[in-house]
Amino acid sequence: MSIAYVIGHLTVKDAAKWAEYRGQVPATLKPWDAELVLRGQRVAVLAGEHSHADVVVIRFPDRQAINAWHSSAAYQALIPLRQEAADVVLLSCEE
Repeated sequence: MSIAYVIGHLTVKDAAKWAEYRGQVPATLKPWDAELVLRGQRVAVLAGEHSHADVVVIRFPDRQAINAWHSSAAYQALIPLRQEAADVVLLSCEE
């Protein structure tokens, strides 16, 4: 099995709503043995174009765990709040 990651590129639109969303996400990750690896701000774009200011990286045991987390009722319930709070692009990747 390969380790898998969710990588989020985001630009916050509403800081209060983003804080509310961020505060609720960890509980949705626990059932899938996921771990927040990085939450940071872009320092520089070294090649190409990238419009988002922030990045998040979450490690999962495998891609099945990503799919289960993303489609879970707990995470799906947070998506409307996420959409109000930030412009987000989510990618899944595998090692």
